[in-house]
This record gives sequence, structure tokens and C-alpha cells, in this order.
Amino acid sequence: MKATYTRYILNFKRPSGTSRGILKEKETWFIVLEKDGKKGIGECGLLRGLSYDDVPNFEEKLQWVCQNIELGFEALFSKLNAFPSIQFGLEQAFMSLSANNPFVLFPSHFVEKEEPISINGLIWMGDEAFMLSQLEKKLEEGFQCIKMKIGAIDFQTELSILKSIRQRFLPSEIELRVDANGAFPPQEALKKLKQLSEFEIHSIEQPIKQGQWEEMKILCKETPLPIALDEELIGVFDVTKKERLLQTVRPQYIILKPSLLGGFKKSLEWIELANTYRIGWWVTSALESNVGLNAIAQWTYTLNTKMPQGLGTGSLYTNNLESPLEVIGGKLFYRKNRNWKKNLIHELCT
Repeated sequence: MKATYTRYILNFKRPSGTSRGILKEKETWFIVLEKDGKKGIGECGLLRGLSYDDVPNFEEKLQWVCQNIELGFEALFSKLNAFPSIQFGLEQAFMSLSANNPFVLFPSHFVEKEEPISINGLIWMGDEAFMLSQLEKKLEEGFQCIKMKIGAIDFQTELSILKSIRQRFLPSEIELRVDANGAFPPQEALKKLKQLSEFEIHSIEQPIKQGQWEEMKILCKETPLPIALDEELIGVFDVTKKERLLQTVRPQYIILKPSLLGGFKKSLEWIELANTYRIGWWVTSALESNVGLNAIAQWTYTLNTKMPQGLGTGSLYTNNLESPLEVIGGKLFYRKNRNWKKNLIHELCT
């Protein structure tokens, strides 16, 4: 077996704002496996400033994996706990290599019968006019679940945007989610949650920075609206620690990002624990290219969840890898009649 890796820079169509800063480009890495004339592809969805494996020796570890590919998936995977994005890329690559089609990792009605996945429409941070223009576009496109990034501009302005949505649409018509990315100071968080709850918000992701278990525990107990842990899960690899986190904090939801958690295998550990403690969950992409997004979407469909998922990030880039994925009416489709276009990855995998 032969393994190689490739670095690829995705360029945002428009700089996209979060409470952690403005995103203009997204670095990603691909692992390509080759054996007996077949090729497989996996994406290591590294997210600078957020991924646990955003470390100086990332490429060196990726090179080590490729040089030692003959050890096989299980042996390599077990040595990569500190590199969850590489775990995920490797997991995809081995599945891709063994599949009849390198881009169909989970055959299902999503792929074979074009049954869609409901997704949320994402509104990035910016000034009020920009956020409202995004909102109008998402509503025109037929989204019934809107996720709004908050925490970077004036909070009262964010509340006024949410108020304007609620004045036009009932909760039964438009589901509202917000994502604070840890922006609220713990001492102010509960007050802000109470203000947000006036607009019948479905949930808020990560209201305070991760690592503050006791503060988050109190928030989850006293909150007037459901809290979803997101960044809180990053870097928690041991199953015992995962269980301790959920037992301690008792969130209403958890958010699963396979690129940040170590892939499907590791994400399923979270799902099993969440189900045990009656904690809700949904899956979200982490700004991967269409290669990683395709794998995540196919896996998500097999989980048989009806909640809107966070898988609408494929159209963010000017140079994404063209794929059969298509978003229409707030749903993600896999179009069988659309092939992976001739590009870098197509050349590597066909």
C-alpha cells in the first residue's frame, strides 16, 4: 500500500466572521491511499485556532502516517489520539479504498435515491445590514431552521435581529439556533440567555469558553433555553472523561464535528453516551471541503435523525471541489447524475 498527502487552501467567497475572528481562507489536507490499482481519499479537516491538533508538527505527523501506512488502520488510529483530524482523514481514506466508489462510503437512500438531509441555514457575524441580508437570502432559499453566529457585535443589535425574525415568523415556522462560540463571560451568561429566551430560541451553542465545567454545569441547570456543547468536546478523547463531562455538566445537547473529535468511530462514542444520559445531539461540519462534507453527510444520514443538521457549508468557497452535493430548500441532496468534476482530487482518485 502507498500513501501520500496533499495540502489545499480553500478561499472564502466573502470573509466570514465568528467571535474568534474573521475567516478568509481554510487550510485542509488530503490523504490518498493506493493499493492494487485502487485509490481512496480522506480529508484531514484541520481548523486553525480551534482543532486540538493545530500544532507545529502537524505535517510531520501526517508524513509519519504515510510512511508507516503498512501498519494498518487500527494500529495507526490508536497512535493518533492527539491528532483527531488525521484520525478522521485516515478513517475516510481506508473506507474509500475499500468502497466500490471512492466517494460513496455509506451506501444509503441518501446516495442511491436522493433522499435529502434537513439542514440549518448559517448566518455569519457582521454588521446588522450584512446579517439581515444573509437572513433574507436564507429565508428566500426555503430554510426553516436558521443558525446565527452571535457574540462579536453589539448584543442589543443581535437581539434586535432575532426580534425582527420572531415578529415575522412563529417558532413553528422558523426554528432559531444561535452559536456564541464561547463569547459570553460566565458572570454575564445567564442574563444574556434570559434575554435570548424571549425569542423562543431552539438552543445556544457554547455560551461560555470551554473548560469551565462547574460554570457550565450551573448554566445548564438554570438556563431558560437549551444549551449545546460544541468546543467543550474538543480534546476529550478518553471514554471515561467523556462520560464524566456529560455527567457533570448535563447539557441539553451536544454538537458532533467528526473532524474535531477523531472521526466517526470517536463521534459514535459521544452519541452512545448522550443517548444513555438522554442528551440530544446533532452533527455539524467543521468547514471541510466537499470531500469531508460528503463523508460526514453520508454518515449522518445513517444515524436516522430527523433534526436539522449543520451541513450547509459546501457553498462557502470559491474553489471548493465540485461534487454531487446540492442544497435546495433547506435540504442537502446527493445528486447521482452529478460526478466529481475533474480537479485535483479527481485526478488523484480516478
